[in-house]
Amino acid sequence: MPVPAPIAALKDEITEWRRDFHAHPEIGFEEVRTSGIVAEKLESWGIEVHRGIGRTGVVGVLRGSRPGNRSIGLRADMDALPMPELNDIPHRSQNAGKMHACGHDGHTAMLLGTAKHLAATRDFAGTVHFIFQPAEEGLTGALAMVEDGLFQRFPCDAVYGIHNLPTLPLGTVAVRPGTVLAAVDYFAIRLKGRSSHGAEPHRGLDPLPAATQLYAALQSLVSRRVDPHGTAVISVGQFHAGTSDIVIPEMVEMRGTIRTLLPEVRAEMDRLFHQAVAGTAAAHGVEVELDYRRSYPPTINTPEQAALAAAAAASVVGEAAIKGDFPSLTAGEDFSYMLQNAPGAFLLIGQAGESETSRTAVHNGRYDFNDDLSPIGVACFAAIVKAELA
Repeated sequence: MPVPAPIAALKDEITEWRRDFHAHPEIGFEEVRTSGIVAEKLESWGIEVHRGIGRTGVVGVLRGSRPGNRSIGLRADMDALPMPELNDIPHRSQNAGKMHACGHDGHTAMLLGTAKHLAATRDFAGTVHFIFQPAEEGLTGALAMVEDGLFQRFPCDAVYGIHNLPTLPLGTVAVRPGTVLAAVDYFAIRLKGRSSHGAEPHRGLDPLPAATQLYAALQSLVSRRVDPHGTAVISVGQFHAGTSDIVIPEMVEMRGTIRTLLPEVRAEMDRLFHQAVAGTAAAHGVEVELDYRRSYPPTINTPEQAALAAAAAASVVGEAAIKGDFPSLTAGEDFSYMLQNAPGAFLLIGQAGESETSRTAVHNGRYDFNDDLSPIGVACFAAIVKAELA
């Protein structure tokens, strides 16, 4: 892989930053330490720094040595997940119940490496905005930055983001025009009956039969009510009921997520979901509360920027390592909010190497970012800047 020598020389330093972030994870909108380190490093390289964008976000502004009117944004997410780490590694999380299980530590370190490299050369015409975003994991930190005037204060003719992908071999780059990732919605259902002794269920109103029937009904929405060509996923991630073996619970709570790729399927799932919840509750005579929250829109790459990013990445990893025809994924990303406000592209870069942690799925307690990916990611970011701001 023809990673330029000056970038390859940064690997040990980038790895050190990344492992420090990994050892000190901070969840959404709490990235005070992380954003502070980011800002200090950017300032030390002579980059103009703006703090507190979207609460804990940071934007670095770097102007090239050659005149130019175009400006682009490069984005990394900084937050960790509220989950325990299961790895026994020297840089394992020191913050109980918090872990960089999605590689945002690596994304942040890669963008810092890109900033240091470009600040040393400044061999481009125009302006690069380094966007360090908080709260990607379900808290819409990208939207918070957008609503805080991100693109008014730091205009971008195009914006780019990178995410690691453990299911692809190290150095493979997946980038395509159109929908890359799904829309993300969340739900919380509370079914309320009437508690009673487990020996006398007829004296109460058990909400569990309603909940179990509803669980099955929700899965049938995808298999029997949605066009097979219209992708949809419903997953229940939490199911809570009761506190005793001998008491019929009064309340059952179910929480989960819905993923769709097409706007019309998203709207139909919304309608069918509400219908199924209300109908099941009525059939069992239980009360129901439904909190249905639309979150991220789908992540949609613009054709011109997707093509530019693919060509730039190919200059680093070679044409054979570019996957331009991969199917859209049902994962979600709030980078979608940035793509609603500026043309751009989201790249997925393979990180699967020899270590088992590099091949472990994200959002898993045994995941770890592959540091061999960092120079490749930096080189891809730098190649995009070279192509955009020639």
